[in-house]
Amino acid sequence: MAHEVTIYTDGACSGNPGPGGYGVVLISGRHRKELSEGFRLTTNNRMELLAAIKGLEALKKPGTDVKLHTDSQYLVNAVNQGWLFGWEKKHFAKKKNPDLWIRFLNVYRRHKVTLIWIKGHNNNPENERCDTLAVAASRNSNLTDDTGYHPEDDNASLL
Repeated sequence: MAHEVTIYTDGACSGNPGPGGYGVVLISGRHRKELSEGFRLTTNNRMELLAAIKGLEALKKPGTDVKLHTDSQYLVNAVNQGWLFGWEKKHFAKKKNPDLWIRFLNVYRRHKVTLIWIKGHNNNPENERCDTLAVAASRNSNLTDDTGYHPEDDNASLL
């Protein structure tokens, strides 16, 4: 019997860019684990992606059947519509967050992941918990640097 895990994720950012955080809830049978972390300067999309990455990286057994619930259409559509795999073939040329997409693909391919979009702030208890974790993490006093975020990448499209 395959190992099954349900993961809920959310990212938060106060300002975009601004201080941000992610929240993750992992559930397997009667086991539950929560993860969160905050960053000094980042974007909402980076936190949404990092939440999914951290959730998948927390899994111990390769080949785990995963139902990953997220309110990020950015993530769900990139995978489920196949855009991500086209971006990969083009080495993420002119795409934001290549560092996280590459990291996501590495861990995504270790498991059997089904991405499920859920509407945010719609009274889903686990999604609400992830939001609470992400927002609290973004407000920590000891925020770390999101070393992959480069503000100049956001400004490049304005030139």
